[in-house]
Amino acid sequence: MEFDDAQPLPARSLARRAATWDALDSPFGRMVAVADGQNGLLSLSFGAAAEDEARAAGARHAPAALAEVIHQLAQYLAGERRQFELPLAPEGTPFQHAVWAQLVQIPYGETVSYGELAAALGQPGAARAVGRANATNPIALIVPCHRVIGGDGSLTGYAGGLPRKQALLAFERRHRPPAGSSLGLFD
Repeated sequence: MEFDDAQPLPARSLARRAATWDALDSPFGRMVAVADGQNGLLSLSFGAAAEDEARAAGARHAPAALAEVIHQLAQYLAGERRQFELPLAPEGTPFQHAVWAQLVQIPYGETVSYGELAAALGQPGAARAVGRANATNPIALIVPCHRVIGGDGSLTGYAGGLPRKQALLAFERRHRPPAGSSLGLFD
């Protein structure tokens, strides 16, 4: 399956902190990781254009600096990893950070609605604001915004495109643990 390239984080957003980048080819497209000087992950984007953005931000190609990120992504792609254990350093507002923190609590292979996510944040009327925060998530896959769907169960909005979102969810459903073996925010 061919996927349209996602929009990488703009170079101006990375320029202040980007230090290193590396890439990994996957069944979902090329993935480009960018880290800061302390190896905190600033972004993970789909598409070859993300490499150009990393270079424009002054990041240097440094596979050794991002070896653990690439290793954990490879484990995920092999169906062996369901949660990531990496230092994250995305730029965002306090509300965006709160939303992103909730995203990593969504169990592998499961979905929640924007409304459910807003309710989990204690702001049940903030589904649209949650959607906007989701749309600005700079760390695809690891901060799993692809697991958020419309209240009616439909696939809605994804910076990587709906075909990629559908493919990621199908991949996780095929590799998820048996029912009852995972506890998460929305169990």
